[in-house]
Amino acid sequence: MINLSLSLTKSWSNTIIWMLFVIPSCVFSVVDEQHKHCSPRFKCGNQSELYYPFWISERKECGHPDFEVNCSGDFAELTVSTVKFQILEMNYEFEIIRLARMDYRNNLCPQHPANASINHDVLPFSPDTKLSTFYHDCQSTVDVHPNDYIKQLNCEDYIGGKSYFVSSSSHSGDRATLAALSASCEGVDIPVSRSALKTVEKNQSLEAMKKAIDEGFELGFNNECSQCAISGGACGFDQRLKAFVCYCADEPHESTCYSEIVKKTHAGLSKKGKIGIGFASGFLGATLIGGCLLCIFIRRRKKLATQYTNKGLSTTTPYSSNYTMSNTPTSTTISGSNHSLVPSISNLGNGSVYSGIQVFSYEELEEATENFSKELGDGGFGTVYYGTLKDGRAVAVKRLFERSLKRVEQFKNEIDILKSLKHPNLVILYGCTTRHSRELLLVYEYISNGTLAEHLHGNQAQSRPICWPARLQIAIETASALSYLHASGIIHRDVKTTNILLDSNYQVKVADFGLSRLFPMDQTHISTAPQGTPGYVDPEYYQCYRLNEKSDVYSFGVVLSELISSKEAVDITRHRHDINLANMAISKIQNDAVHELADLSLGFARDPSVKKMMSSVAELAFRCLQQERDVRPSMDEIVEVLRVIQKDGISDSKDVVVEIDVNGGDDVGLLKHGVPPPLSPETDKTTASSSNTTASSF
Repeated sequence: MINLSLSLTKSWSNTIIWMLFVIPSCVFSVVDEQHKHCSPRFKCGNQSELYYPFWISERKECGHPDFEVNCSGDFAELTVSTVKFQILEMNYEFEIIRLARMDYRNNLCPQHPANASINHDVLPFSPDTKLSTFYHDCQSTVDVHPNDYIKQLNCEDYIGGKSYFVSSSSHSGDRATLAALSASCEGVDIPVSRSALKTVEKNQSLEAMKKAIDEGFELGFNNECSQCAISGGACGFDQRLKAFVCYCADEPHESTCYSEIVKKTHAGLSKKGKIGIGFASGFLGATLIGGCLLCIFIRRRKKLATQYTNKGLSTTTPYSSNYTMSNTPTSTTISGSNHSLVPSISNLGNGSVYSGIQVFSYEELEEATENFSKELGDGGFGTVYYGTLKDGRAVAVKRLFERSLKRVEQFKNEIDILKSLKHPNLVILYGCTTRHSRELLLVYEYISNGTLAEHLHGNQAQSRPICWPARLQIAIETASALSYLHASGIIHRDVKTTNILLDSNYQVKVADFGLSRLFPMDQTHISTAPQGTPGYVDPEYYQCYRLNEKSDVYSFGVVLSELISSKEAVDITRHRHDINLANMAISKIQNDAVHELADLSLGFARDPSVKKMMSSVAELAFRCLQQERDVRPSMDEIVEVLRVIQKDGISDSKDVVVEIDVNGGDDVGLLKHGVPPPLSPETDKTTASSSNTTASSF
C-alpha cells in the first residue's frame, strides 16, 4: 500500500513539474523573444563581442539610442554628433571599453574639427581618462609662448590661423594664456589616457601627442548592464519608456531580474500577447493551487512512511539517499549567455585572500595612502604611493595608469609570479585589489632607500654616492635574484636600475614583474613581441622576437655598465655613438679604455685593487652585452664570477679571468674551469702593476 501511494506521488510530482515549467515556457515564448534576441554578442568589423550599449539596425532594442555602430568597414565605428570614433578594444570580462577619435588619428590638424560629448550617463570616462584641449584657427592677435604644456601646431595650411594643444597639467598654470586661447580660438577637447599624457609632458613632442591620441581613451563600464547580466538578464532599452530595461526569461524588468517588472499598458500589447498573458495568469493560479495540495499530500505520505519505518517495515521513497547539500541549486541562476560578465573574483572584503595573497578594498588603500597624496615615483605602467596599513606596516601602493586589457594582464601576471616566489632579494607582494575594483592596485613592502638609478645618476648620486664594494655587492644580489627567477622558469624582461630597489642597508630588492614571462623548461625561447625599456632590450629579442633567459643577461650587462660608470643607459646629450651605454661600454672595453668608461671617483685611478675589480666586472659586462646570446654567460655563471671577484679582489686565479679578444670583434672565449683563457690587455697590465697587492676586505 505504501509503495503504491509513493509511486503515485512520484508520478504526480513529475506531472506537476511538467505543468509548472514546460507549459509556461511555451506560453511565455512571445515575451521571451527580446531576452533571446539581446543575449548573444554581435560582430562588427574587427570587434566580435559587442553588446549593450552598442547596437546595429537589427538589434535596436538591445542598445542605447546614442550608441549605434556602423559595421560597413574593417572596424566598428561610433558616431557622436558629427564626430566618428573607432572602437579599439572591447572586453566585458575585464570591463574595458577603449575608443579613439578618427579625425585626430595620425593627424593633429583635421578639417572642421568639432567637439563631441559622449553620453556619460551611459558610459562615463574612466579615472584614467583626461582631456587635452586643441585650439584651432586662432586670431592673429593671440600671442602665446609655448612651454612644457602648451605646444604650437603647424596647421595653417589645413585649417587657417595658428593652432595649439594644451595638456591637462597646464589648466592650473597660466590662466591668462588659457583665457586668451579660449576667447580667440576654436577649442576642441580630446580625451586621452593619463599615462599617455604623462609621456607627452615628458617628451614634449608632437609625435608623442599623436601616439597618445592613437592609443585612445578608456570609458567606464555601464553599471546597470553589469547588474542586469549578473542576474541572468540581457541589457536593452525601452523605446516607449525611454529608459534602460533588463530583458529576463519571464519578461522585462526595470534593472535586474529581481527588480520590478516593467509595466506595460494594454495599448502596448498585441492581441496575441493579451491572450497569452491572460491564459498564463489563470493557468499559473491553478497550478500553484495544485502544487500546494501536492505538497500537503507528499508531507502526509512521508510522515506515514516514517511511522511504518520506525516499526521496522521497509519502504521505497522517491528521495535518493545520495542527495547532499552540494546538489542544492543556488538562489541565483546566471544566464549562460552572460557568464563572462559575472566577476570571477568579487570585490572581497578586507582580510580576504586571493591566490595566496591578501585582498584589500580600494577604500582601505585610499585611506592608507591619504587619498594617494604621497607619491614615491612613477614608471611606464603606474604611479607608486607611500602608505601605512592599519596594522602599522609601511607599504608602497602601485596604481596602474589605466584598465586596458593589457594592464589587467600585467596586473594578474605580477600577482601570479610574485605569489609563489620567495627570495631575500625579491620585493614582497603583500596584496592587491581585485581586477573588478575601482582601480587596479598592488601593495608591496616599502623599500626605504629608493632605486639604484637614483643613487647612480639621480637625485642621490651626489649627496649619497655608493662606494665600489657596495656596488659589487648590489651586482651580486641582483644576479642572485635573477638566477633564482631563471631557475623557477621566469624571465623578468625588464631588468634595469629603476627596478632594483635598495633598503636602508643597501640590500637589493628586485621589483616590477608586470612584463615577466613564465618560460617553459622544454623550450629554447618564446616568440613574443619585444617589450622593455630602451637601452636595456636584448638586440636579438628586438630583431627576431625570440625571448629567453639570455635576454635578461643582456639587460644585466647594461646594469653592470651603469655600476661601473655611474652613467645612464640612454643619454641623448652624449656623442651619438655613445648615446646607448651598451654600445659605449663595448667600444671602450674593446679599445682597452676602461678608464674612459669608469667613474674615477670610485677609486679606479688611485686604488689598484678597485681598478682590478672594476676592470674584471667590465669584462663580465662585455660578455653579457654580446649581440649573439649564445656566447653570453648564464646568470648562474655570472653569480659565480662576481662572488669570486668580491672574494679575491681579481687575484691570479685563472678560473676567474675571462678573455676579451680585442681583434676579434664580438667573439669572446667562454669561461671554462681548468682551461683558463689568456688575459685581456687591461687585466694583463693591471695584474703586472699590482701583483703584490692584497685584495680589499669588505
